[in-house]
Amino acid sequence: MSKGTSAVTPEKMRSRGRGRPTSPVLSRAVIAGKAMTLVEERGYDHLTMAGLARKLGVSASALYNHVASKQDVLVLIQERLNEGIDCSAFDRLPWPEALIAWARSYRECYIEHTELIPLIAVLPVADAPQSLRMYERVFHALHSAGIEGRDAVDIIVGIEALVFGAAYDASAPANIFDPGASVEIAPTFAQAAELRAADARASADRAFEMTLEILVEGVARRVRSGEAFSPGHA
Repeated sequence: MSKGTSAVTPEKMRSRGRGRPTSPVLSRAVIAGKAMTLVEERGYDHLTMAGLARKLGVSASALYNHVASKQDVLVLIQERLNEGIDCSAFDRLPWPEALIAWARSYRECYIEHTELIPLIAVLPVADAPQSLRMYERVFHALHSAGIEGRDAVDIIVGIEALVFGAAYDASAPANIFDPGASVEIAPTFAQAAELRAADARASADRAFEMTLEILVEGVARRVRSGEAFSPGHA
């Protein structure tokens, strides 16, 4: 050891670390997770950059080092959710069966996150590679089956509309169609609604499965027959 150089002891190393503030390690995955929790706990109105920074335990400037805007945060949420949607059925099943499996997985991913549906359903897919890969995979299956470009996209949009609505329905109360004292307004509907399963989730699942099957069977029938997909309008 040279003259005038003091040894770096363990005690000195520990003392250098004392008093240094510790802050959470940020990543896009962590930000997405906390943002989802914030929306589910307090609602979309509370999803602000300042509010998210507080939730993360960091300064707003630290958050801005990772995401440029609230729009970027929404894209992260979209990507985080859509990572859970299983598209693997398209690699092993005929396209109608794969389409049904994909829709089921899609719905399951959003059943626990219905508060986020109004945000995700209208969010552009720019800068969302996971979502784009999903759409590309589903589109490729439909297009390979002989469905033209615009029709294939519209079928995807239609299935998404069913998925989002059915995700909401999974949390509907069992008495959602109980007319109460207004039974005379819709007596036949009220009587038929009573025949649904007492288990609200089972009823919601049955409605989704039945409608999804009808939709996909209708698409497959038109593919087989060569019938146009236009609903009567150009």
